[in-house]
Amino acid sequence: MRFPEDVPVLTDDVVTLRAHIAADVEPAYRMCQDPVMQKWTTIPVPYLHEHAVGYLTEVIPAGWRANTSWAWAIEYAGEYAGTVDLRDGEGGVGEVGFAVSPEVRGNGVMTRALRLVVRYAFDVLDWNRVIWRAYVGNFASRRVAWKAGFHGLVTIPDGGRSRGVRKDEWVATVGRDDELEPKGTWWTVPVVEGEGIRLRPLRESDAQRVMEACNDERTQHWLAGMPSPYDLDGAKEFISSRADAAASGDAVSWAIADAETDELLGNVSVFGMSSRLDGTRGEIGYWMHPEARGRKVMTTAVQLAIAHAFRPVEDGGLGRHRLVVRCADVNTASAHVAEVNGFTKVGDERRADPRRDGSYDNLLTYDLLATDLLSDDLLGG
Repeated sequence: MRFPEDVPVLTDDVVTLRAHIAADVEPAYRMCQDPVMQKWTTIPVPYLHEHAVGYLTEVIPAGWRANTSWAWAIEYAGEYAGTVDLRDGEGGVGEVGFAVSPEVRGNGVMTRALRLVVRYAFDVLDWNRVIWRAYVGNFASRRVAWKAGFHGLVTIPDGGRSRGVRKDEWVATVGRDDELEPKGTWWTVPVVEGEGIRLRPLRESDAQRVMEACNDERTQHWLAGMPSPYDLDGAKEFISSRADAAASGDAVSWAIADAETDELLGNVSVFGMSSRLDGTRGEIGYWMHPEARGRKVMTTAVQLAIAHAFRPVEDGGLGRHRLVVRCADVNTASAHVAEVNGFTKVGDERRADPRRDGSYDNLLTYDLLATDLLSDDLLGG
């Protein structure tokens, strides 16, 4: 193929994909100074002006001419906004890569561009499948791929390499016959407030308080599956895992925070929501920092979580019809939170809840149905 004459222009009337031109070098160079771009891609660091010149004027044209890689400039609102490319294609399967400038992120530009090149891969290059890869933790790239219909996500330990360092990698694919629309649910974690309590997404700065709470003697006793001792790395891993649980459609987890200071007081989650048999159930779990006990914090937090869980999806909620709470029969504090919030005891499993010392407690199950709520107030009606 000739470059740039034979590079096809792809557009959806909002985003246009075209051949790179000399004027793209400067904005591409600036884009590659972005710390986020440098963190999640394999570009050289430091990224020099000569790197941009070489990539846009040598590497990209060579790929088109050899018919081995196909890269387009992303144009949005009349300006260069990034690059998207297809690579390989042997046996009808190839990979996609993309980067977008910080100025246009959040406008759906990359999702539109990705759909355009995937359709080109299927309709023109005659591929059967396109592969997306990203380092674990790159939720922005993962969300773009999810919106464009990539699915079947797996994690490959040490599957990627950046500047000589191995990194865990996410991989997902989309097939020729797949709709280029999201598969499954990606839950958002809204901020919810009431009675001096704020439920908000967990963040890295909460790690110290998470570690303190999860090292607490009572928390360690009732949640025997927690690491012991619970260190700062474990707290950071827990926080990052909550984002993954929301992205996979399984759980929404909140930091319970003081509405005035925003200090973490505990955690409440609605989880177990990705069941293929019944996608309208959920389980509530919770733990608390010892400094917050005795202040009705958890009772209020669970009440707020219930309201969001029963609110219809179209109104921004989780659309659950049934919630359960499970706790040891001797964990009276946890049982009290469930009972005060209207849950009914429906099960008592003998010796089903293991302790660290090898003993077992009976495991109680409480449930609450959306139809049990007689007042619209709890549902925000």
